[in-house]
Amino acid sequence: MDDVRPLRAKSARGRRQHGETLKDHSLTTMRRSGTVTTRIGRLTVLPERFAVWVQLASLLHDPGKAAYGFQLQIGNTSQPAKEWGERHEVLSLGFLPTVLSVLPKDEILWIAAGVVTHHCCITGDGGRRPPLLPLYGHDSVEEFAARFGPIDPDALQDLAAWMHTTAVSAGLIPPGPTPTLTPATLIADAHSLFGELLDRWEWELASEEEADGLAAVMLQGAVTMADRMASAHTPLHTRQPLTTDYCQRLVARLSAKGHQLRPHQVAAAGISGHVIIRAWTGSGKTEAVLLWALRNLAEMTEAGQGTPRIFYLLPYLAAINAMVQRLEEDLQAEGQIGVSHSRAASYYLARALADECTTSAEALTAARKSLAQENATRLFRELIRVGTPYQPLRGTLAGPSHSAVLADTANSLFVLDELHAYDPKRLGMILAMMSFWEHLGGRIGIVSATLPDALQDAIRQTLNQPTHLVQPPEGTAFPQRHRLAVRPDALRSEAAIAEMEARLEAGEALLVVANNRPTARALYQRLAPTARRIHGHRDAAIMLHSRYRRDHRATIENRIRHRYKNGQTTRTGGLLVATQTVEVSLDVDFDTLHTACAPMDALCQRFGRVNRSGTRPPADVIVHAPQYVPRKREHGLFADGVYPKAPVSLAWDILQRHDGNVIDEAMITSWLNEIYNPTGAWGKAWRAELDQAKEKFTEAFLTWSEPFKDRSRLREDFDAMFDGQEVILAADRGEYAERLATDYGRRPGRLLAEDLLIPVAGNLTAEWDDRLKVGVITADYDEENGLGEIRH
Repeated sequence: MDDVRPLRAKSARGRRQHGETLKDHSLTTMRRSGTVTTRIGRLTVLPERFAVWVQLASLLHDPGKAAYGFQLQIGNTSQPAKEWGERHEVLSLGFLPTVLSVLPKDEILWIAAGVVTHHCCITGDGGRRPPLLPLYGHDSVEEFAARFGPIDPDALQDLAAWMHTTAVSAGLIPPGPTPTLTPATLIADAHSLFGELLDRWEWELASEEEADGLAAVMLQGAVTMADRMASAHTPLHTRQPLTTDYCQRLVARLSAKGHQLRPHQVAAAGISGHVIIRAWTGSGKTEAVLLWALRNLAEMTEAGQGTPRIFYLLPYLAAINAMVQRLEEDLQAEGQIGVSHSRAASYYLARALADECTTSAEALTAARKSLAQENATRLFRELIRVGTPYQPLRGTLAGPSHSAVLADTANSLFVLDELHAYDPKRLGMILAMMSFWEHLGGRIGIVSATLPDALQDAIRQTLNQPTHLVQPPEGTAFPQRHRLAVRPDALRSEAAIAEMEARLEAGEALLVVANNRPTARALYQRLAPTARRIHGHRDAAIMLHSRYRRDHRATIENRIRHRYKNGQTTRTGGLLVATQTVEVSLDVDFDTLHTACAPMDALCQRFGRVNRSGTRPPADVIVHAPQYVPRKREHGLFADGVYPKAPVSLAWDILQRHDGNVIDEAMITSWLNEIYNPTGAWGKAWRAELDQAKEKFTEAFLTWSEPFKDRSRLREDFDAMFDGQEVILAADRGEYAERLATDYGRRPGRLLAEDLLIPVAGNLTAEWDDRLKVGVITADYDEENGLGEIRH
């Protein structure tokens, strides 16, 4: 073994001649773990010495890589590289009894749990890496030794002494004599300690030990987070972008326009703990919740809860992307707001391409930079992250892949915007997670223009601490932006089309919202020629739905924003035909709305795209009678095959009673309370489905009686809760392959290829291309109309 060079933790990468040394990586990981535990702060649900355990486990997570077999595997010997096939973290256990001999045995067992699980689960029957129990759980000490092979005694002693000295210097253990460690002792101690870990964690914990299970998952998460950050050499942001300067700048900005903080914004700034902010669209709810966050950040920091993160959670990707840009501007924090959703890299790439990239070389450079930005967010860099609730929810899958996500949510602030957009099943999951975030020291802020009392009650019953309601004072005059009109004919009727054409002829900016894509496409075909004839421009008629290629949809949304952006002094007429995608995804302003009847929550959002700022007289919002049809493999009738009949029928009855009235959000809230009345049939059914989903998610994902059992099988259950998939057109197969091959088939090429993906229903059967690893469909498609008929 004389040919082993200085022990290394990594193989050479990129242009580096040698990989990182084992000592350097261990020291960096320990330091990163200190940053992690400082950021998380004190948690009453965790043991008092938790932070020390994390740092010691991080220091001692990799010394098993000193084995000759591992050094041979990474090319750190004079011999050709060869697969080793063993788990270094199991061998690392042998260092603990010697290096940490001054600690009590129960603490060594906790630290050992953090060491041995930073790559693999202990039990289970699935996952990318096999669990450790079947690999080593039945070995004798002789079989154990034979597996790991030789290790240089001098290198072993040097490494053990260095780790002891490092732990003492960091103040993690008291001073003591330099330990002596031999290969025989290392193997014996590793075998013995692994057996003790199996005794502790192989079987389901008793109910009274549930707190230990949570502590175990959090320990695993903190160690894996530190290890990933050390490997990626990615520093964490330590300064919160939301500072007291924000309040001063906000007041100054309002004063310059002759305004001041509204009463509900002032009230929100004084709330400690959970809050529900309910106010009309355009009333400054985002500013209100940031003022609330500012106060609670200060309180939590003062209380020793580390450096709280802010998770701003929204249901739609376009709304998320817009919020990122808004926060960057309002907080003067460019590059400090993370994008946390499944297409974050695509978001960064779209920004880069829009700014400066025209050639393929520039596009590749942009893709690499975009992936670096996405990876930094995945490594928890930013203190403010905007995304969907599903990203932090994935932390409940735990294990080496997701426990770090769970640990990162501890002692954080969660802003949930547009809760109305979730169906009862998903809403129940989110409520269950809100309860868990509270358990981990978190505080919850709910923001909505129209939140029914039934949902407020469900939120209050979910959270243990008081939830304060902030809304405009009684007697406040809500802006009356809309005049309601109902029509007995369907949205696709000839009478409706004639009325829409008259609006276009009058030069209005007309929004038409259908409940399904076929209706939207049919209306667009009828109305687009009229709009373009009147205004003489292609963008006078635009259609938006969910079935476009990623690159085409981004272009369409930019065209819509450019022509109809809210707040523009010069108004432009034209036509936008859309589906539900327009409800909360775009900050746009139209003169008139024609819409199919839908649940009241959805209608309210559609109304909000008209006369958005309320600076004009009440604008017409025209609702057409619902058309109920059956849906395959489901009981009952659905409005346009999309929405269950019950809530739509209740909404239609209310709308008919108020035909011709000028309306505001306060009225709509009272209508929602009528629809969700807990004594009514629909209100009871809604609440029952909500509670059932919350309970089911809690039982499946928020129990920790088997903290180190592989949860890969649960991942399928989790993903099944969110229908949908993305495919490519058969006509795009060649270009997709060409883009994939960019940069020698590495991740930047895949990112460039993802612009060709089209979202489709989760139950659609597509041809699977095993070479390209993507589903393929044959269908009618063009950039203007999007996906048409799919031909099987």
